Amino acid sequence: MNEWTSAGPSILAAFMASMVEFVEALTIVLAVGAVRGWRSALLGTAASLAALTLLVIGAGPALARIPLPVAQLVVGTLLLLFGMRWLRKAVLRAAGILPMHDEAQAFARETEALRRQAGPSGRAIDAVAFATAFKIVMLEGIEVVFIVIAIGAGGRMILPASIGAGLALLLVVALGFWLHRPLARVPENALKFGVGVMLAAFGTFWVGEGIGLSWPGEDWAILALIGVFVVVALGMVHLCRHLRKTSPALPKTAASDPPPAHGRLAKVAEEILGLFVDDGWLAIGVVAWVMAAWEIGALHAVAAERAGPLFAVGLTALLAASAVRRARA
Repeated sequence: MNEWTSAGPSILAAFMASMVEFVEALTIVLAVGAVRGWRSALLGTAASLAALTLLVIGAGPALARIPLPVAQLVVGTLLLLFGMRWLRKAVLRAAGILPMHDEAQAFARETEALRRQAGPSGRAIDAVAFATAFKIVMLEGIEVVFIVIAIGAGGRMILPASIGAGLALLLVVALGFWLHRPLARVPENALKFGVGVMLAAFGTFWVGEGIGLSWPGEDWAILALIGVFVVVALGMVHLCRHLRKTSPALPKTAASDPPPAHGRLAKVAEEILGLFVDDGWLAIGVVAWVMAAWEIGALHAVAAERAGPLFAVGLTALLAASAVRRARA
């Protein structure tokens, strides 16, 4: 690919993924500003964005010093897990198995929760508003940072991916200032569907590059992988919808006891793990398939030249199996 053709998919993937995360963050920031005051909400948002910017600036050059095959394998595997998680949930939502995310409901819930807390203290900075805005922007922003770094590191495209994320941030901020309400009409699940497809395709390609698999058409294979994941995902939407209609309803079980409270460190670890793992069996299958493909590439150089498409087919089969298993549950 030429320079613009190579950068285009990176910019688009980062833009779409960042758009989803920033829309979710905007909903909470709007609730904080409406209930607790805009000064503290905006200060918390600005502080979080500054921290995230420093994280990207520090991580980008550090990753550039890692050998490209290693970066492609490690970051590609994480990107693959991340993208497959998004795509699986988008398929299940489109099939009616999981509920759609509603920004208006999220705004109402957060507004009610903030109103139940003590009112503003009268200080220059409201600690509750600052902390709430900082936390949500940081949580959603960490996902954006990971996406930018993952998309950029695999092909030395940090700058184009950063441009895509920056454009998404500017668009969401502009819409937030203009509308002063949650962006409930943004087709969030459609965006997540598209983002999941693109991230899964990028992850598949980078992992294949990292373990020495050859792709027909070289970089153009990314576009083919996007098409394959789209076709498989759309097919799974129809199949899961059919399974949902034909599967017998399961009997309701008694409510179980609430899980024990976790410490802060355990909660942070759970948040990080949740970025990549939604279905444990799917995650295990993806990692096992990557290791198997790596072994094939190391032991059978001739087979490695033809193993790229086979590697992609195995990943789509894992995605389909995970979605079907959830639809039948």
